[in-house]
Amino acid sequence: MTSGFGALLRELRRQAGLTQDELAERSGVAVRTIGRLERDEGTDPRLGTVKLLADALGLAPEDRRRLLAVAAGGTPEPDDVPEVPPEAVTRPVPRGELADAAERLAHAVAGRWQREEEQRRIHDPFPLPVRWRPLPSRLTDHWANVRRVPAGATADPLDLSGELGEIAATYRRIPSGRLVVLGRAGSGKTVLTLRFVLDQVRGRAAGDPVPVLFGLGSWDPGTTALRDWLIEGLLRDYPGLAAAAPGGSTLAAALVEAGYVLPVLDGFDEIADGLHRAALEALNGTTLPLVLTSRPAEYAAAVAATDVLTAAAGVELTDLTPADVLGYLPRTTRRPAPAGGPGTVWDPVLGEAGPALAAVLSTPLMVVLARTVYSDAPGEDPAVLLDTERFPTAEAVEDHLLGSFVPTVYRDRPRWEPARARRWLGYLARHLDRLGTHDLAWWRLGGSLRRSSRIVAVVLSAMLATAVADWLFFVPVDVAALGFLPGLGAGLLDGLLVGTVVGLAFGLVHGIMVVYGGLVFEPSRMQLRLRGRTGRPEGGLLRRYAGRFGAGLLGGFVVGLGYGPVTVLSRAAATGVAPELGVLVETALVNTLVSGLVFGLAAGATFGLVAVLETPLDISSAVSPATLLRANRTTVLRQVLAFGPLLALAIAAGGRIVVELLQDVVGPLVWTLSGGLAVGVIGGAGGAVAYVFAFTAWGQWLVVSRVWLPLTGRLPWATAAFLEDAYRRGILRQAGAVYQFRHARLQDHLARTAGGPAERAPEPAPS
Repeated sequence: MTSGFGALLRELRRQAGLTQDELAERSGVAVRTIGRLERDEGTDPRLGTVKLLADALGLAPEDRRRLLAVAAGGTPEPDDVPEVPPEAVTRPVPRGELADAAERLAHAVAGRWQREEEQRRIHDPFPLPVRWRPLPSRLTDHWANVRRVPAGATADPLDLSGELGEIAATYRRIPSGRLVVLGRAGSGKTVLTLRFVLDQVRGRAAGDPVPVLFGLGSWDPGTTALRDWLIEGLLRDYPGLAAAAPGGSTLAAALVEAGYVLPVLDGFDEIADGLHRAALEALNGTTLPLVLTSRPAEYAAAVAATDVLTAAAGVELTDLTPADVLGYLPRTTRRPAPAGGPGTVWDPVLGEAGPALAAVLSTPLMVVLARTVYSDAPGEDPAVLLDTERFPTAEAVEDHLLGSFVPTVYRDRPRWEPARARRWLGYLARHLDRLGTHDLAWWRLGGSLRRSSRIVAVVLSAMLATAVADWLFFVPVDVAALGFLPGLGAGLLDGLLVGTVVGLAFGLVHGIMVVYGGLVFEPSRMQLRLRGRTGRPEGGLLRRYAGRFGAGLLGGFVVGLGYGPVTVLSRAAATGVAPELGVLVETALVNTLVSGLVFGLAAGATFGLVAVLETPLDISSAVSPATLLRANRTTVLRQVLAFGPLLALAIAAGGRIVVELLQDVVGPLVWTLSGGLAVGVIGGAGGAVAYVFAFTAWGQWLVVSRVWLPLTGRLPWATAAFLEDAYRRGILRQAGAVYQFRHARLQDHLARTAGGPAERAPEPAPS
């Protein structure tokens, strides 16, 4: 705690004639926190907390500056306080694990969005102008609240005018740290937030909050508190933040709670219909500094239904001018104007543009689409845009540009035929529409299938994995014991029966947990590492072991219940000996009980041990959908290599223990070393692979997106390569660990116009 801060806070509180309880009621700061601050206990006070206390105390300007300065690490007397505005006072350079995590997060954020800005060609040949004007007063809070002046004082409006490169400086002039940015579709809100994040993170001092961009479209304020949703977003995009922080929570939770994260909330208008009012009320229920973007209509409706965003200043993006467009589009091509005229092919078009074309070219989105379709495509003449019979309205021009974009970027590139690519993109757009989101997450593509199809896919994949493992072991053994044809038949029958039972068991559990229970398997935030474990997963080892043990026990027991009677029947069929019905039933029941216990205990113990060996990923180890997919593939394969042999040994050894314990209860029982190893090898190999297919994000991606959807023509066989290629072509963009369409308008257009899978034959499988 900053030395002297507690004594000064206590003195100022007493001068105001307030108790700690009264100050807590006025400021909204917990009385326990105020007591801790006055006792100089804990870490340095957060700047936002100090400002709330100063407001509640109604401090004179000099006392306010003094309190903020002492909180920042100094001990000046009133006469020595420099004449700086309160918002210029920053927190002292912190030390410790949490501060180090914030620095690593800042580095990861800067690297991610720098690559994204370059991918979007924002500086080619130069950024389009993005300007703004102040919002009407009915959409913003009182300037006295925005500027955080004491009660009874007044405040003049701030000059918030500026252009794209000045957005971070504009934000820093706002004492409350809250800014609303409104703009119509395609006006440049997302580009503005990207530029803000980059400029803000580069200009931050050690200990300042790290700006992190969040897409608001996935937030449901009715079910998830804002801070919890922010934490979930951090864990998704920066898996390393799942490591334990001091105090036991995750680093993501600790960073949010300690004020090390500055939320940049993009797309208030993309929140589901009917939730805008609740979202605005939830935002007003926090004191977090933030930047919020929205289309004007949705934000204005939410304000009319409840209130403005507390203490927030606001700006609205303005349209591009004809001069802006004339200065930009001609510089995107070297093709000269027709008939030897001056300038490029764009000059005569822009000089003769009618009202419809001029209206379309007033937003950065449409200007960039026009540039892609006519400047980047050789031989395409933008003069067709002057045809008022073909394009009588602005909507007609926009539909033409949106419809021409995908065929243009796929021109002269033979790997993906343009018509197929457009159809696949349309399928993805409709999938996102059904989910009500703009986030294209590779681990949620399975949700595009019907429930029955998802269960069938799991049953077939688990059945095949188990049957192959059984065949590889038992077919040679049976051939050696019974001869070629009888042994081959017995081995194939055994694998088919065992595989079917295991597949049905996995399908049953999958259907209950995932399809009907609503569970979505997220990409793993952990990796297996025996040495050099630098991070600690959240929660104690005992709790994590117990949780995994319970899940493994239940799943293994269900599989064992089916495995027991099937082995009795298959062995009887293989030997040709038909025991009496009573003996057969009794043997099957005993085998069912033993198998359930053996498989359940072995799976539980192995699952728990694997949990102990897990360690969090590095913060910067997964910064894109492609790298997250590769990281999860590596993690799952390592889990299989560890889980399979461990499960095999656990089944072999555990079976011997269970048999000995039950020998006098349901005996006589036989569990030979060779038989136990055989069951263990089959159960370990087949069970591990079946588990991957049914209950991991990467396994579901493999079954659904790499096999099922391509077989039915909905997606290409090389789905990951197709998505990454669409990103490089500018159709998709990356928002952390997920893709998004370049713009919501493009997603809507493709969902509405691109053909469904039934309109064309499936793509041929790769040779």
